[in-house]
Amino acid sequence: MSILSRWHAALEEQSPVAMATVIEGPGLGGKILVTPEDHEGSSGNRELDKAVVEAARGLLEGGRIETRHFGPRGQRRMEDVAVFIQSFAPPPKMYVFGAIDFASAVARLGKFMGYRVIVCDARPVFATRERFPSADEVVVAWPDEFLKTAEVDRRSVICVLTHDPKFDVPVLKEALATQAGYIGAMGSRRTHDNRTARLKEEGVTDEDLSRISSPIGLDIGARTPEETALAIAGEIIALRTGHPGGRLAGRSGAIHAPEPDTVSSADAK
Repeated sequence: MSILSRWHAALEEQSPVAMATVIEGPGLGGKILVTPEDHEGSSGNRELDKAVVEAARGLLEGGRIETRHFGPRGQRRMEDVAVFIQSFAPPPKMYVFGAIDFASAVARLGKFMGYRVIVCDARPVFATRERFPSADEVVVAWPDEFLKTAEVDRRSVICVLTHDPKFDVPVLKEALATQAGYIGAMGSRRTHDNRTARLKEEGVTDEDLSRISSPIGLDIGARTPEETALAIAGEIIALRTGHPGGRLAGRSGAIHAPEPDTVSSADAK
């Protein structure tokens, strides 16, 4: 299948895909099709290809369209090569369970990050549009029952902030049955230990439990709802990009890790 055929097929299926085209400089006209799993095509330079694929995947997270500039070998902060990157992706979904003050801050930041934010709580007095104006949806339902029919894929984020065993144990068990890329749960270490014991009684394995980020968020000393939301957002980004989440000042080497080699469809044939 040609690059253009793959592009049109992905658009018809509403699958995440990006097309990068060199519009100025060396490799003029070169095209690279990029998906979350692989890429196909070339700009004519392997190092430039890696930089373009990395940039395209970043834009693909939000389905954005931009023209990016690189050096002839993919160097940043250079203007030799202009690449037009057109990406399409339905906004990833963020499910926030528990209509508390922390959930309001998480919903606001999730929306800022480009997620379609859905807040869910079984208590109608708390799950209201007035309390969550930034959310795309506010659902009154038992979290686990709602999650059974919700659309969840590898780009989805699930934040369990209920902090109540009768809510969070069932919804976490249901979350672990999905492909969600991030599952986080609020609570102290004691709460986490009790919750883990309950989940094991429900038949959840240690391997499955390792997918739960709990206590939720990066260790930045967050206390307020807004600070906690920042810690959660940081952990989501770090997990997605494979970074440890420490201070850049304490690291050596490149800020942006090179994109790992992937096997394109053409290479696999």
